Amino acid sequence: MSTTTDEIERPTEVPVPRWVAPTFVALALLTLPWIGYLAATLPRHALTVHYRAAWVGFDLGLVALLGLTAWYAYRGDRQVVLAAAGTATMLAVDAWFDVVTTPRGPDLVVSVLLAVLVELPLAVVCLWIARHGDQMVDRRLAVRAQLATDRADSAQRSAVTARRRLARLRSRLR
Repeated sequence: MSTTTDEIERPTEVPVPRWVAPTFVALALLTLPWIGYLAATLPRHALTVHYRAAWVGFDLGLVALLGLTAWYAYRGDRQVVLAAAGTATMLAVDAWFDVVTTPRGPDLVVSVLLAVLVELPLAVVCLWIARHGDQMVDRRLAVRAQLATDRADSAQRSAVTARRRLARLRSRLR
């Protein structure tokens, strides 16, 4: 028995509660004065005790999300949408902080080049995956269903051919 794309169960859309949109608008607006306060009061330069740990930890998180996106994509899992969105976010944040925390000079040039040529284009690819992930998974499931059907048909043809050969061989032996 084969599975067609029409028989594949699609997740139903979950309605978002009405309070979510106004709450998040309010949170965004309330954050603006906080940004103004930080812009006025934070020092221009700061020495951090755990600078290396912050970057290594962040990059480990990025590696985990890249791997998770790859794993979900390989499995054809719809969770690839969430993993890709998270990966895109981490890549954009990584590009931003790499550029703004690097002092002038050759290291800044490298940071800008990595941001423009690697991190941000990869973030765009991840956003594309997040936007089209469901369609990609649907296609993959349809291909898998077709392969299963083809294998079953091939096995059935092989069995029929084997029975015919066996019948011919028996008739020759008689």
